[in-house]
Amino acid sequence: MASQLSQQYAFRAQKSMGLVGGTPTYMPIEGFAVPDVPARTYHYSPDGRLFAYALPTVVRIFLAEGAQLLQELSVPNIIELKFSPRGTYLSTWERPVKLEDGAQHKNLRVFSASTGEELISFTQKSQENWDLQYTMSESHAIRLVAQEIQVYRPAEWGKGIADKLRVEGASMVSLSPGLNPSIAVFVAEKKGAPAVVKIYGLSTLSGAPTCSKTFYKADRAQIKWNDLGTQALVLTQTEVDNSNMSYYGETGMYLLSAAGNFDCRVTLDKEGPIHDVSWSPNSKEFGVVYGYMPAKTTLFDQRVRTLHDFGSSPHNFISFNPQGRLVALAGFGNLAGKIDIFDRRTLTKICTIDAPNTSYCEWSPCGRFLLTATLSPRLRVDNGIKIWHCTSGLMHVQLVDELYQASWRPTPLDQAPPFGATIPAAPQPSISVLTAALTTKPVTPKAAGAYRPPGARGLATPAIFKREDEGGAPRMPTGSGSATPPRGYNRSPNPPGSMGHANGATPSNGNGHYQNGNGGRRHVPGAAPKTPSTAPVPGAEGGEKKPKKKGKKKEKGTGEAGSGAATPTGEASVRPSIDVTVVGTQTPGQGSVPPTPGAESLDPVAKKVRNLNKKLKAIDELKEKANRGERLEATQLKKMEGEAEIRKELSSLGITA
Repeated sequence: MASQLSQQYAFRAQKSMGLVGGTPTYMPIEGFAVPDVPARTYHYSPDGRLFAYALPTVVRIFLAEGAQLLQELSVPNIIELKFSPRGTYLSTWERPVKLEDGAQHKNLRVFSASTGEELISFTQKSQENWDLQYTMSESHAIRLVAQEIQVYRPAEWGKGIADKLRVEGASMVSLSPGLNPSIAVFVAEKKGAPAVVKIYGLSTLSGAPTCSKTFYKADRAQIKWNDLGTQALVLTQTEVDNSNMSYYGETGMYLLSAAGNFDCRVTLDKEGPIHDVSWSPNSKEFGVVYGYMPAKTTLFDQRVRTLHDFGSSPHNFISFNPQGRLVALAGFGNLAGKIDIFDRRTLTKICTIDAPNTSYCEWSPCGRFLLTATLSPRLRVDNGIKIWHCTSGLMHVQLVDELYQASWRPTPLDQAPPFGATIPAAPQPSISVLTAALTTKPVTPKAAGAYRPPGARGLATPAIFKREDEGGAPRMPTGSGSATPPRGYNRSPNPPGSMGHANGATPSNGNGHYQNGNGGRRHVPGAAPKTPSTAPVPGAEGGEKKPKKKGKKKEKGTGEAGSGAATPTGEASVRPSIDVTVVGTQTPGQGSVPPTPGAESLDPVAKKVRNLNKKLKAIDELKEKANRGERLEATQLKKMEGEAEIRKELSSLGITA
């Protein structure tokens, strides 16, 4: 077995940066000089041998073990950097700019990590998927340029493109790990044509694809290979959810074999989005977190057969430890930050870790520890790093203001300590845990659950209000995603047949009007009812309904059923037909509709006196405000000036004000 690498993690903040040793001391690495200006990014090589960071004017490369400076590259304005799998090459990316001579800006550069020599450069406008993709042996490197896949041999950068493949509409490409690498190409759905994923062998790029799968509802895709590079999970997503059930679009998932001997859709038994998916390090199984909250987590084998159902819980994150022995299920973001650790062998829960406000979570290479970090700008308070043992013990705390980045030093599996047959016991925590406990202000725990009024406290929660993971009924979406009632929806507070509908009236066509069982005529509540002798009902007992003639004059002092009571002037008032009640033909034994209180016409003089008294009362209130020193508006002052006229008018009516 190769020599073991020491445990280490790195962090980058607004005003600091560091390399820190692991358990048990968690002390800063001696010899690492903290830069005097803020770093823009850092990166470990995948084999854990090298460490590099970018400053505004320079890029520095170190040996991770001992923090010895190897190279200093004088390349300014670097935003991104990344090592090749074996740490032989370092790629850098800067924002493209317009050059004075009109030439294209070569903003993607590849350097030799050992000599610092620039080997090749490209023009790369997009920051997304900016870097080249290397095979594990670094024998080939690929990049996608304008729907063309270009293949290079890093040992012969100077010879340029070694092979290429053009795929019409290609928007994303993914190179598999493993000894026999394959290339998966995604073409998005466009103009009614379905999306497609094609897999080509890297050594037979000019031949036919070994696997091809078409599907709809795919504007974007993520391709996740297993560690052997034999199978790929394709996670698709649309920009818009046509069912209006999700703001983030619809998601789907497919499993494809690089050899082309197996492909299928991963059918999930709960409606909702796919939150996360992760392959096990053994490349034979994968876990999916999916569905509306509380989400469901299921373990599948390489033929999409269910191995285990973890049930429903508020989770949106899944991760296997590097040895595949433990599984972490967590809820981050807008969830509470609970991390449940399961033993993969027994499928039993080991512990629950409470890590609120976590924005980054990663297993250590040895598989015993979890690093959680609260990063800025996701959250600008309580930034820092916490390291937990897999049995829930807090091992180390480091608070860092404006923390931007944190990660473990990668370590190959054969250079990490063996995990062992049993779950290891937690070591002694560092002194930082005790210090943090003494300096942190105690937080009063909030009452769990939703607010309950005093009258409902101390009682059992009804099943209708429980979450699914608490024994409540599962979420049943409507399917349409619309919360707006249809046009024919009855908006009346009184249901049909209630007291608000005379004679058992029922709604007609959902238009807000009601009719009785025999097609009775509409009637305004409070108006004088018509008897069968004076108001025959059209359409009843052989009668035919006659269309109304528009513009017909009504006699003074009379009113139609449905037109309301007569006004004091004798003209019939036209009332809208909203909230009306039907009165059908009445038999002598039936009671009439009682008149509405206050529906009787008032004397014109009494009505005028009432209005004038209202104005006087308003003027008295304004006087009281003025006496209290409140500032009055111009319109209020004008109203007060009319008091004399109002009193004079009242006197003319014989009323003493």
